[in-house]
Amino acid sequence: MPALGPAEDLPLATLESEAVDLTRALIRIDSVNTGVAATIGDGETRAARFVQEQLAEVGIDSELVEPRAGRASVIARLPGRDRTRGALVVHAHLDVVPVEGQEWEHAPFGAEIEDGWLYGRGAVDMKDFAGAILAVARHFARERIVPERDLVLAFLADEEAGGVWGAGWLVENRPDLFEGATEALGEVGGFSVPLDGERRAYLAATSEKGVAWATLTARGRAGHGSRPTADNAVVRLARAVAAIGAHRFPIVRTPALRAFLAEFGRVRGLSFTDASLEADLGELGLVSPLVSAGLRNTATPTVLEAGGKTNIIPAEATARLDIRVLPGQDENLKAELRALVDDDIDIRWGRWWSATEAPVDSPLLAVLQRAIDAEDPGSLVVPYLLPASTDNKHFARLGIAGYGFVPLRVPDGFDVFGQFHAADERVPVESLRFCARTTARILRDA
Repeated sequence: MPALGPAEDLPLATLESEAVDLTRALIRIDSVNTGVAATIGDGETRAARFVQEQLAEVGIDSELVEPRAGRASVIARLPGRDRTRGALVVHAHLDVVPVEGQEWEHAPFGAEIEDGWLYGRGAVDMKDFAGAILAVARHFARERIVPERDLVLAFLADEEAGGVWGAGWLVENRPDLFEGATEALGEVGGFSVPLDGERRAYLAATSEKGVAWATLTARGRAGHGSRPTADNAVVRLARAVAAIGAHRFPIVRTPALRAFLAEFGRVRGLSFTDASLEADLGELGLVSPLVSAGLRNTATPTVLEAGGKTNIIPAEATARLDIRVLPGQDENLKAELRALVDDDIDIRWGRWWSATEAPVDSPLLAVLQRAIDAEDPGSLVVPYLLPASTDNKHFARLGIAGYGFVPLRVPDGFDVFGQFHAADERVPVESLRFCARTTARILRDA
């Protein structure tokens, strides 16, 4: 196994084994976040206390913040060599999504290892990175390794329900914990995908789609079902929902998309012209749906509500939309949706978190590349736009540029993103060891 550098005769075995053991320990703590306060237990706080204990064991001070019972986060700052540089926030969330309604062959909180795979809720989303960060912090403390700049280690609650009681609360109420931070590193990226015959690409999320909700409301005259009306609210709402469902927003070539297309186009000999873009992306295998989802804004009808009795025409019908918006597209999306439906359909905008966009030429990406070069020579770090949202959206409010990079070298046919929220969520044990080594390089040199 390669050492981190000539200055350290690194006990890699301890670092790697701790990353695996700590990830398993965290998986065994049931920290399910249902999104409904009445059904959430104290799992996040128990996980946070475990993290705090592991840090304290090697002399690292941390602060546990619990804005609501059971919803705790832990923050620790490791001083760097150059205290004048902006700090790097390294974050992982401790909550996981529910497992009910899924058919698991392995106990979701058992952290079982079978045939070289670790199974359990959180194996990739994202107790693997929490375990790796914790292992690296302990390793730095034992070996007296000082990072190049301050590291703010954040183990967070509530990401799976929007981060209201985790990163969002901390940004609003305890911004002092992130004082001086300029960049952040968390999910979703860093996993390998096939690049060409033998080499791999490691995707770095430099941008994330924003998340928004909207409610459409149609109103009409109530009446008996036997006497149809011209202004039936259900019919008018159905037309609006159908129009939105059939609509394709235009492709937007964001900086992250352009960077991805440039690298993959160069290596794979693909042109990615306006006419060939979607077909060329289809040639990229398992990475295709992930990148394709970031080409355009989307608005998806998800909930319909109208009436309560079959023989009564309701006076009102509503539809809820899940909206994913590209950087700088908030107002364009609103206008485009407004134009799709009749003027008498009311649109109420609800929760709205705008997209994040970090520079694709940050020196941090060069650090990621060097770390990957050391662990997987010849591979390439490639920016992309994450079509989902992470806690980086909250840190962006403090002017912190967020990146998604959890380094995992995986078998070429393994879809890491497909494991998120899936039954029998799993990760190769060897990938966790790779994650620990590569993360140690990154956090030392960033």
